[in-house]
Amino acid sequence: MTTPMIVVVLKGYPRLSETFIAQELLGLEQAGLKLSLISMRRPTDTRRHPVHDEIRAPVLYLPEYLHEEPLRVASAWWKARKLPGYRLAWKAFWNDLPRDLSRNRLRRFGQACVLAAEWPEGGTWLHAHFIHTPAAVARYTALMTGTPFTCSAHAKDIWTSPDWELAGKLADSRWTVTCTQTGHAHLQSLAQDPARVHLSYHGLDLDRFGPFAGERPARDGSDPADPVLIASVGRAVPKKGYDVLLKALAALPADLHWRFEHVGGGTETKKLKALAATLGLEQRITWHGALAQEDVLALYRRADLFALACRITPDGDRDGLPNVIVEASSQRLTVVASDISGVPELLTDGVNGYLTPSEDPAAFAAALEQAIRDPQTRMRFGRAAEARVRGAFDYHQSIRQLKTLFETEWQTHHDR
Repeated sequence: MTTPMIVVVLKGYPRLSETFIAQELLGLEQAGLKLSLISMRRPTDTRRHPVHDEIRAPVLYLPEYLHEEPLRVASAWWKARKLPGYRLAWKAFWNDLPRDLSRNRLRRFGQACVLAAEWPEGGTWLHAHFIHTPAAVARYTALMTGTPFTCSAHAKDIWTSPDWELAGKLADSRWTVTCTQTGHAHLQSLAQDPARVHLSYHGLDLDRFGPFAGERPARDGSDPADPVLIASVGRAVPKKGYDVLLKALAALPADLHWRFEHVGGGTETKKLKALAATLGLEQRITWHGALAQEDVLALYRRADLFALACRITPDGDRDGLPNVIVEASSQRLTVVASDISGVPELLTDGVNGYLTPSEDPAAFAAALEQAIRDPQTRMRFGRAAEARVRGAFDYHQSIRQLKTLFETEWQTHHDR
């Protein structure tokens, strides 16, 4: 049996905020798998991580909005409607539409028509990264073409999708992987066959995030000329809880000397800067915007603490296990974070980090103060967090698991 080519549907590619996906794609290529990438959006980031330049798979960009490429969409629909499975896909679309009466639903079907009509040569398998919109395109395409599909589910895509839609995709996919125990349990509860839902941590490329050989100074916030550096990496969006973090910083005692550096773009940046000004923090904060991976690594190594006050938003959106927490921990950088989603799967409060309830600036401030004033404990927690990452979050383990899942399913499918 020849190695099938996996056609991977992505929401956008490349994206600075989704390094973990690029890392996985490269790992699968290095493991000998053939990939062809399908992006539902063109890139908006002005920079690329080095990992993006190492991926060799070709990229096909679907029309992000159908009205922007009407001739392409019309031509694709004309071809797709002649496919043997078109009626099945059309029926599935019409079953979904009353429960999601939106232009987005029509867009996903149109994008599926384009993918089916412009199918990459040699493609024999479909895999969607994210179980919301990419999996919708993959599912309709799979029905049209008769191509089996599988799925990787993460965080927002799970928790902001209705159960009926998740259940339908879980039923139609050969298998689904997800990256936290909470997400795994939720998807298993919706699956007709829970055994087809697998837990697979993304892990970290520990070659790129090698051990930090330097020694951090024992700063304790007492010297105004040598303040403690608190770092954070994450998009400025509501689920990251940066308003909570800023309020916690404002609540720190006046005798503590610190600086805060943030890395990441996002729609809330202007609002957060205004909040920082209102709280009187603007002179202590540096907003870097998006940075390349090597610059983020340098920040981890300069910093004394890493902070992220994630929350669950009213629409259910949340992080899984933020990859930046894994990255920071790999550099012996002690983390102060909220105890939600997958964070406690890596960090244990009082053992290898500081965890607080979400939406609680006072508790977060207390944890920050404790970490700042006690550099010896802070460093001990950092060493323990690094050991946990290097022992259990090596991404090669995830790549081996994914390769086994693909190859086992291919063999089963081939034998039918």
